[in-house]
Amino acid sequence: MIDALYALSGFAVGVLVGMTGVGGGSLMTPLLILLFGIHPATAVGTDLLSAAVSKTAGSIVHGLARSIEWRVVRHLAMGSVPATVITLGFLSALNQSEAARSLITVILSGVLLVTAAVLVFRGSIVRFYRSRLPVLDERGTATTTIVVGAILGVLVTISSVGAGAIGVCVLLILYPRLPMVRIVGSDIAHAVPLTLVAGLGHWMIGTVDWHILGLLLVGSLPGIVLCSYVAVRVPETVLRVVLACTLAVLSVRLLHEHFESGTSLVTAFTRRAPHGAQIYAAQTSRKRIASSQRIAADATFRQQLLETLARVVSPRFHRVLRHTNDTGNFGNRLLVIVDQVENRSVRR
Repeated sequence: MIDALYALSGFAVGVLVGMTGVGGGSLMTPLLILLFGIHPATAVGTDLLSAAVSKTAGSIVHGLARSIEWRVVRHLAMGSVPATVITLGFLSALNQSEAARSLITVILSGVLLVTAAVLVFRGSIVRFYRSRLPVLDERGTATTTIVVGAILGVLVTISSVGAGAIGVCVLLILYPRLPMVRIVGSDIAHAVPLTLVAGLGHWMIGTVDWHILGLLLVGSLPGIVLCSYVAVRVPETVLRVVLACTLAVLSVRLLHEHFESGTSLVTAFTRRAPHGAQIYAAQTSRKRIASSQRIAADATFRQQLLETLARVVSPRFHRVLRHTNDTGNFGNRLLVIVDQVENRSVRR
């Protein structure tokens, strides 16, 4: 049943991506965390490899249509790939500790909020910055693109979100003369090496669940293909608003559960912050102690009950029990306690 839910979630996200091409991928990681209770690092790593597959298919389509500006892709990758490798080293040092969980949750929530704002107000944001930022020459634009790629590399490696809506918005500001289709194609093409390197890095540090990845792809790929060929489409503006509201709700829910757990991003990096394995060991120890206490309480109650029965049992019933072959464990235990009570009475 749980496998079907994974595939169904992948199909739902694939439907959204197929209808609009944006926004749907941002739902997968928070869904894995909130709906299925997966560790944030594993959710991010699994979603990154899933995105690498879907982005590869999208890049092939844009490549055949000659709608990719490879110069932009190269500059973005020059910043994102090294930043991804450095970020992976940092996450590997955290080793799925409480600090890693806290860092991923907080950054993921922040990126989801920014993505929601970009989905709704992208046109206003682009016009605002285009009117106020100075026009850059070719070298300045290339340098800025490399810096943007590095920022996207850090954000995507930690949260798996941001390469789509945020990347397109920034490229629209930096390259006002490029057609929208080439902006989108270049962003998708850049997402392939970014998500692939980040996903393989997460796999190397042990934060990818291949079983879940297969189920997500089984659901998402048919959803993308199916909705890409559906003639009737939901109005993009309406769907953008709905996706933005959903992302905002997921972001608030992630932050709420994070702070409800009693851990903050600051305390998670202090020396007193418990390691993930230590937290698990402490929780397991508390469960064992509670279980032992319950067992001891049950044993005490049974002991008291049997002693009460032994006191009220008559000598005649005592003899019957002794000459009965099929007394069972309860009868044998009762006879032992009767003997103990008799011995105590004789000593007194």
